[in-house]
Amino acid sequence: MGIRIANIQDWKAISDLLGQLDYLDTETFIKDKIERLITHPDEELLVYEDNERVIAFISMHYIPQIALIGDFARISYFAVDSTNRGKGIGQEIEEFCTELAKKRNCDRLEVHCHSRRIDAHRFYSRQGYSESPKYFIKMIK
Repeated sequence: MGIRIANIQDWKAISDLLGQLDYLDTETFIKDKIERLITHPDEELLVYEDNERVIAFISMHYIPQIALIGDFARISYFAVDSTNRGKGIGQEIEEFCTELAKKRNCDRLEVHCHSRRIDAHRFYSRQGYSESPKYFIKMIK
């Protein structure tokens, strides 16, 4: 029980959790993505397991900064199963990742969280994140 490194066998649970975030139809490519993440030295893909069932996951990336002493870590995807929210699991995972980031010489964690995810905003605020209002994206496909 608890946090562990994800493996390929976790693909279905991770895909289901992504579905809870409205990322549908990931089944056709998720195994390849998991393989890339778990073998990359600057990536973390972790799951939270309870009674041999994956009920949460987080994907985090380490990004070197050329103009700053400290690097930063970015949370790209983070989901706790809807039936298990409010039990401290997300807090435990986020705090675990904060420690991992510190060990990698990161001086900050960042997360992009869509404006519609109000509950997630409250969670991140409780964890000590502050809003940085500008975020630009350019679609290239």
